[in-house]
Amino acid sequence: MNKPIPVIAIDGPSASGKGTVAQRVATHLGFHYLDSGALYRIVALASQQAGIAWSDAEAVAMCAKQLSLRFENEQVWLNDQDVSEAIRSEAMGKGASQVAVHQALRQVLSSVQHDFRQVPGLVADGRDMGTVIFPDAVLKIFLTASTEVRAQRRYQQLLAKQQAADYQAILQDLLERDARDKNRASAPLLMAKDGILLETDHLSIVEAVERVLENYQRFIQFSA
Repeated sequence: MNKPIPVIAIDGPSASGKGTVAQRVATHLGFHYLDSGALYRIVALASQQAGIAWSDAEAVAMCAKQLSLRFENEQVWLNDQDVSEAIRSEAMGKGASQVAVHQALRQVLSSVQHDFRQVPGLVADGRDMGTVIFPDAVLKIFLTASTEVRAQRRYQQLLAKQQAADYQAILQDLLERDARDKNRASAPLLMAKDGILLETDHLSIVEAVERVLENYQRFIQFSA
């Protein structure tokens, strides 16, 4: 019997660094990469462009069904429009958090995310990769950091991009996103029962990547 395609699931709150860690782990292993948060950002942007309120669950889900998406390297195309930069704005981050509470939308995007599971393997980051989308992932990492550290990281990222940044506003936004993600009825943010907690307050990106790879190597040795 053929073994299932391995998946490494990396979940965690906003600005925890999971995206960068997941990308580097995927590159190191030669695996595919899924940024599930980008899908919700895309839906938030498409809904906004169509004049749909993010709180309108039915309309948002219908909008998602009609999207024409494609990912090319680090570029994201929505209906033949390059939205790579647009979906990374703070506004779309807030929008993604708001549309993600809708169960109807999560069902629409579930099959899209499963399609990313291709040989030789997949590294997927998000909020519910290890608990809902890929419950059979061979490694489930819950990557987090204190709210203050995450706010400082986001603040520094915005400054590096020469964008306006207010630390207190960022901190408050993260607190609100965390509450929304943890308390939503559908697929709330939480660590899988068989997950591994990785706190990064005092870890660099390189060190966090090494921790994930070390855990994956242990899985390979154990399953050999």
